[in-house]
Amino acid sequence: MKRHIYWHTTVQMPADSNLTPIPSKVDVAIIGGGYTGLSASRTLAKQGVNVVVIEAETIGWGASSRNGGMTLTGLKPAMQTVIKNYGRELAKELFQCSLDSVNIVEQIVKEENIDCGFSRYGHLLMANKPKHYESLQGEVDFMAKEFNHNVRLVSPKDLRSEIGTDVYHGALVDEVSGGLNPAQYVAGLAGAAARAGATLCARARVTKIKRSPNRFFIQTERGNLEAESVLVATSGYTGGATKKLQKKIIPIGSFIIATERLSDELAHELSPKNRMIFDYKHFLNYFRLWDNRMIFGGRAAFFPENENTIAQSGEILRSEMIKVYPQLKDAKVEYVWGGTLDFAFDQMTHVGEDDGIFYSLGYAGHGVAMATYLGATVAEAMIKETIKDHPFAKFDFPSAPLGLYNGSPWFLPFAGLYYKILDWVE
Repeated sequence: MKRHIYWHTTVQMPADSNLTPIPSKVDVAIIGGGYTGLSASRTLAKQGVNVVVIEAETIGWGASSRNGGMTLTGLKPAMQTVIKNYGRELAKELFQCSLDSVNIVEQIVKEENIDCGFSRYGHLLMANKPKHYESLQGEVDFMAKEFNHNVRLVSPKDLRSEIGTDVYHGALVDEVSGGLNPAQYVAGLAGAAARAGATLCARARVTKIKRSPNRFFIQTERGNLEAESVLVATSGYTGGATKKLQKKIIPIGSFIIATERLSDELAHELSPKNRMIFDYKHFLNYFRLWDNRMIFGGRAAFFPENENTIAQSGEILRSEMIKVYPQLKDAKVEYVWGGTLDFAFDQMTHVGEDDGIFYSLGYAGHGVAMATYLGATVAEAMIKETIKDHPFAKFDFPSAPLGLYNGSPWFLPFAGLYYKILDWVE
């Protein structure tokens, strides 16, 4: 397996060969050059705001070009849990945001003519065990009643119409979700932001932020600047320059393999409708086809990507893939790579303002659509000074219990073991 991001072979990613100079003064400085930052900068620039995106690596370098390319409805927690924790009215607002998030990706792709293969493929939530399918049976009526959202079941006997395997015990289909090539999308979004007038600065890691009464002074590895407002859009790569936010975000590794190109017949057998597919487990797998390759990902290791975790995860994911699809036992796995997701302690996404610094963080694996949407809507809220009215700002952003976390996730091996035990017990 090549330790290389397959998606990067399909598009020319934004390069850093000619580094854009750091402007001395801007209205808004956005830290992070992924979906959130690029979407926000596009929105702000279209409103005439002088905005710069400051990225530590290259534009789109992080999870935005490494993920599975799934634009999904819903949130990380089940909507029953969201209603229980936040009430019916807010839960409906939050779920509507998830629907709007898929819509805005579709809108931007059309408006900006981004060639990234976006389509409403729909998603499949697979039942790993019979009791999972029993739980899904109640989901159909619940989603229709509470959210006026139609999903449907696929019984175990009918699963072959959706997926070429017999290891699952039924599934739930949501036709609204979509999929795309994430690297092509983030590269296109970067181009759209630049055309709108945003300045994109790569290789400019932020080392310090100081606040005066009216402005922020930002130090980067390539120069310093002043800004009236700051938006933190760093997701799983949130660092020490924004320590208060770093202590609220857990960086979790997610890893993906990509097979060689498969025959049309085999690809159709594996996924007849080209769905976005993920299973019911806590230690989940997620997979889909792209260009007749099986793209198969999961939490093979909880620690963020490094040489060891990528190599180990490649073997684990290949084994998991063959359990799902025995017909791929002889298929060559050509690529393996990793990325880092951002989880809050409540597994919810959070936006808001803290000591004058705006943020949008905690996508928990739902970032392709949601980060695009929140980048745009948080930018609008910054302009209108209505961030407190944003649905994702209406509940607390928790810190670690007892303050036992300083931004270094020492507990991830225990969390991984805990979720494996939960899956075994269930």
